[in-house]
Amino acid sequence: MDILRTPRWLAELAAAMPAGTGYLLLLIVAVGVALIAHRLFFRLLTIVVPRSGKGFRTEVFRRVRGPVRLAFILIALRAIAPELAVDEGAGAVIGRVLQLGVIALIGWIAVSVLRALADVSRRRYRIDVDDNLVARKHRTQLMLLQRVGIGLVVVVTVAAMLMTFPSVRQYGVSLFASAGVAGIVIGFAAQSILANLIAGIQIALTQPIRIEDAVVVENEWGWVEEIAATYVVIRLWDWRRLVLPISYFIEKPFQNWTRETAGIIGTVIWQVDYAMSFARMREKLDEFLKQSKLWDGKVGVLQVIDTTERTVTIRALMSAHNSPTAWDLRCEIREKMLVWMQEDCPEGLPRLRNDVTAALHAPDRAATGSDGQEPLTPEALDRMGVRQ
Repeated sequence: MDILRTPRWLAELAAAMPAGTGYLLLLIVAVGVALIAHRLFFRLLTIVVPRSGKGFRTEVFRRVRGPVRLAFILIALRAIAPELAVDEGAGAVIGRVLQLGVIALIGWIAVSVLRALADVSRRRYRIDVDDNLVARKHRTQLMLLQRVGIGLVVVVTVAAMLMTFPSVRQYGVSLFASAGVAGIVIGFAAQSILANLIAGIQIALTQPIRIEDAVVVENEWGWVEEIAATYVVIRLWDWRRLVLPISYFIEKPFQNWTRETAGIIGTVIWQVDYAMSFARMREKLDEFLKQSKLWDGKVGVLQVIDTTERTVTIRALMSAHNSPTAWDLRCEIREKMLVWMQEDCPEGLPRLRNDVTAALHAPDRAATGSDGQEPLTPEALDRMGVRQ
């Protein structure tokens, strides 16, 4: 390891100076050499590593440049450490700090590479288009796998740093070896956390939900905005946010409107009078749908689905590219149909009827008023508001 030792001439020059000035000179030279070596190292990597058309090399270099620079500085400090140490205790402290720094840098570089890989892969999948099912599928997998990978790297890095201390290593071994009540309590306490982590991995593999899926949960409708390691954020239609544990989507039923495709069928209900012409209503529905830019042209149906003693229930089915568009289309068709009924087909609007035909054809009863009430004379009928 002679390459990591301070050059003799530099050590002699620093020793000839006052203590503080000599140490400062060593630090300045070490940091300067580290920065120059860092620049030359990346220049060499630029020549050796071929450029990728997907921008992976550029993204990785951008993310790891900082931790690699710090790694060169730590290596340079490791080289001058024997000259800085005034006794064995200080040397041991410096060595331990450098060791921990190297472990932390390895973890940092690993996390940076994972993030670079995920960012480059995400650029290939756009979710701002209508047919984004495949893109949402891959983005969801990338997000979850990236977070699981980063979590594992952090855990391993912290564990490796702690295991460099003999006392911590001995405590860890004894803790794992014990099977007492404390271990059982800790296991129960961590059960929900582990369940959410396992649910996150399961969602990444089976994908019951994806980013930007339209879902109905807890009687609320919205879109999947974020899938974290232990929770899911739903962006509701009125911009509120509903946060649920990720295990909810494994253990409880919910509606996913975009599981296989973003297209969806919307419904509009009207209550109309029995005098409504259903043929004319179908013609107007076809006309309104063809005029609308929101309709995808796949489904447009008008059906009589129910009747009551006063009205007929009409349902229209119409399809759109996605759920927000379907909502706007439903509102548009509902309004246009109501305006048409008000202006051109008022007989189709619901109304109440009073049948007075039998009374008008009962002259004896009208003349005598045998039931004890006012006779149904023409004048009485006028007062009742009944036209003859």
